[in-house]
Amino acid sequence: MSWEINGKFLFQAVEILNAGGILIFPTDTAFGIGCRMDKKKAIERIFKIRKRPKNQAVPVLVSSIEMAKKYLLPLPKEVEDLMKKYWPGALTIVYPCQIKKVPFLVRGRGKTLGVRMPNHQVPLQLIKLVKVPILGPSANFHGQPTPYKFEDLDKNLLKLVDLVIPGQCQVGLVSTVIDCSQKPWKIIRKGAIKIC
Repeated sequence: MSWEINGKFLFQAVEILNAGGILIFPTDTAFGIGCRMDKKKAIERIFKIRKRPKNQAVPVLVSSIEMAKKYLLPLPKEVEDLMKKYWPGALTIVYPCQIKKVPFLVRGRGKTLGVRMPNHQVPLQLIKLVKVPILGPSANFHGQPTPYKFEDLDKNLLKLVDLVIPGQCQVGLVSTVIDCSQKPWKIIRKGAIKIC
């Protein structure tokens, strides 16, 4: 489903995000549930809705490498090269962040942030319009299966958010997660991207 088909949702979705609301939306990998990263009450609500432990960090989605750099500590060339090679795409990069700019729940009360630039026009357009990263965990209750198709979404979860944007997830696999805060880098989760 193209962004044009979803176009009717664009204005409404941006208004909801800016007001501190929560959306479910398609990405390249799976359906995500998100809010603006700078809306504390919305973040708390997502954790409560998903029943996610508060010490487990959540990834955020960005629309560019430059946006990611605004929240991370200065990147070495090899980490930026990793972004250039695999973004937009199904690679989440964990790196030390500027903790004053990133809410503690998003960080899992730690000092790192997981960031990804999705290869899907729906989240990219939303992020560009709200001008801040949006949370991007999968749209499921904690411990439940990841929804790769619209019909996989839990109907009870749909009732708890402010807007659901339909669409398709082209990849249909979770993102690969790589921790670049340590050397050597460590693959935390194997997913759609094979690091070579």
